[in-house]
Amino acid sequence: MQVILVSHSPDERDILTYLLKHTGLSVATSPELSRVTARWLERPSDLIVIAWHDGSELTAAINELRSITQVPLLLISTSLSEDQHCGLLQAGVDIILIRPVAPRLLVEYVRGLLRRTRTVPTFVLPPLNITEIQLDPDTRIVTVRGQEPSRLTQLEFRLLYVLMVNRGQVIPVDTIVERVWGYSGQSSRELVRGLVSRLRRKIEPDLHNPRFIQNIPGVGYLFSLEDDP
Repeated sequence: MQVILVSHSPDERDILTYLLKHTGLSVATSPELSRVTARWLERPSDLIVIAWHDGSELTAAINELRSITQVPLLLISTSLSEDQHCGLLQAGVDIILIRPVAPRLLVEYVRGLLRRTRTVPTFVLPPLNITEIQLDPDTRIVTVRGQEPSRLTQLEFRLLYVLMVNRGQVIPVDTIVERVWGYSGQSSRELVRGLVSRLRRKIEPDLHNPRFIQNIPGVGYLFSLEDDP
């Protein structure tokens, strides 16, 4: 499972990165929340942890982030007034912890947020083996019969997993955007089309005649096999 840690303090960033990695999370860091928002569609995550000196200064940046994603958000801050605390919760922060924070307590809050989210950690997803194609969540490696195994990007893996576990069902574009990117705003068909195209290059024997990922014009995509009814 992926977590983005936002902090402008290198020392605190190192300490929190160690704690989060120790719980089995994959951690990416950034000094500014605005950078995370700007790159969200290319680099989504399952959780965002922000460690800031004055959390009240983040209200505008959090409002902007919440316009594109609703993934769990935990904030670590210095002392806040009641108004500031309420303002941050209203902006979209799920949990606010005031320094000093005990490492064990932080870890349990993180685990609690992840349990409540609809996103499932990749390390607890079962491998998918559907006759001609196998997908391993631990390594993000897909193997198609007769082809060399290919390693998928995070976005490619999420898309293929969603399609495979819903085999034979048409998944609307809006649903794909929400489940793959964690994006709850207006969907982008071009965004999904581009990701589908990249995934097809890795799994389809013939790009001009897709075998696995079918496009349902005006609706979405489905995963199917030749022997499906």
